[in-house]
Amino acid sequence: MTASAKIELTHWTPRYAEALDAFELPAEQLQFTALPKDALSQAADQHPIVILSEGTPVGFFVLHSSERVHEYSANPRAMLLAALSIDRRQQGKGYAKLGMLALPGWIRTHFPNCNEVVLAVNHKNRPARQLYWNACFADTGRRRMGPNGEQWIMSRKW
Repeated sequence: MTASAKIELTHWTPRYAEALDAFELPAEQLQFTALPKDALSQAADQHPIVILSEGTPVGFFVLHSSERVHEYSANPRAMLLAALSIDRRQQGKGYAKLGMLALPGWIRTHFPNCNEVVLAVNHKNRPARQLYWNACFADTGRRRMGPNGEQWIMSRKW
């Protein structure tokens, strides 16, 4: 992580579209996540979030508050995190970890009824599993099959 790394989480707006459309991911990561332009949805129960560094989009993810969350958690106050990506040119700078560590505080402000974030991570995706562990997510012990094999269900509560 760079010593000066600082991030901000914000809701997606069209002003970020061009930068997010230019995101690149290494081929090995594309099997586990989606590019922002492919993950964006205007559905009312999906909340696209941009990770900014000095005002520049460096990362992206989607928070879901739909019925889909109940596939991962019985908690009616949970949200589902999906499609986390960091632009290939910005990887290795700690932005993903900083974003995930900032997430609970940001959610408390923007979604005050939420007290848990759940996600599914492919068991073969060791870097992502390590990221989530380092950002205080816990393995729930639950498993599900995804398009690329077994997924671990992880959770962060507050």
